[in-house]
Amino acid sequence: MAESISQRRRYAIGYALAAKKQQSFMQLSLVNLAKERGIDLIRIDTGKPLVEQGPFDFILHKFYGNDWKCQLDDYKARNRNVVILDSPNAIERLHNRISMLQIVIYDVETLRDHLCWEGLKFPVIAKSLVADGSAKSHKMSLVYNHDALANLKPPIVLQEFVNHGGVIFKVYVVGEYVKCVKRKSLPDVSEDKLGNLGGFLTFAQVSNLSSSNEKNDELFYDKFHLDDCEMPPQRFIMDIARGLREAMKLNLFNFDVIRDTRFGNRYLVIDINYFLGYAKMPLYETVFADFFWDVVSKKEGNTTAAMNLDAKESCVGRSG
Repeated sequence: MAESISQRRRYAIGYALAAKKQQSFMQLSLVNLAKERGIDLIRIDTGKPLVEQGPFDFILHKFYGNDWKCQLDDYKARNRNVVILDSPNAIERLHNRISMLQIVIYDVETLRDHLCWEGLKFPVIAKSLVADGSAKSHKMSLVYNHDALANLKPPIVLQEFVNHGGVIFKVYVVGEYVKCVKRKSLPDVSEDKLGNLGGFLTFAQVSNLSSSNEKNDELFYDKFHLDDCEMPPQRFIMDIARGLREAMKLNLFNFDVIRDTRFGNRYLVIDINYFLGYAKMPLYETVFADFFWDVVSKKEGNTTAAMNLDAKESCVGRSG
């Protein structure tokens, strides 16, 4: 007879998320869908020691700091079979934009020194050095000329702005699942008009804001239909996602891709973020319910294999 749902082993996933993240991500639809799979999503009280909570089969988290890292290490030492998504060390590497982008500025003097920027082509995007998911880390500036650099506060990372047809491709990665969607982005900046643009434009996300010349932007978007924009080849996006997942050793991240308008087949990865914006991903509840089940199934399979190996070794030992 098939095993009834009530008789199945249930799995406990503890989650430690900031209040805003809980509100957007931990929707009742996701909780119920996971529950149907035999998975209980349980909020971790970060005000209490982690070792006093659970037991959990795995921990989903987006918390930072040495104290939290030590708590995870302690919990893992006491519960060696628990799966932690994702590794704090892997997340920390992603937070430092030095490893992702090109030019890092630490002081105001360097910003004001024209000799340091002879080869820099404007406009450029200026970003915070740390990509930790905070409001400050999402704040960016589109800088039109060198004089405007002096108005920014270092440390910052500079990245050349590439005209990309006003479209950004956001790629969500959940384990082996990959979803690419397209969003409106900053309109192109023509070289002949660059001299007439002064200062810089501050914004929170490339996909949420147009440039400071609203009238020209309206004309740009009137001629532009997002639905008509061709998506990048799916196999190409899958290959990038797999490469990043293996290199960063992360399961939950997203990255932004643009297509250089100068070369139709040239794509650039311009940003990578950990565990961000999944509630905006189509059918994210189903995707995560499947992902949770895959994780607990693999864990159960590994545990069973280890038990069988121990039993086999024990038998060999007795027969000897």
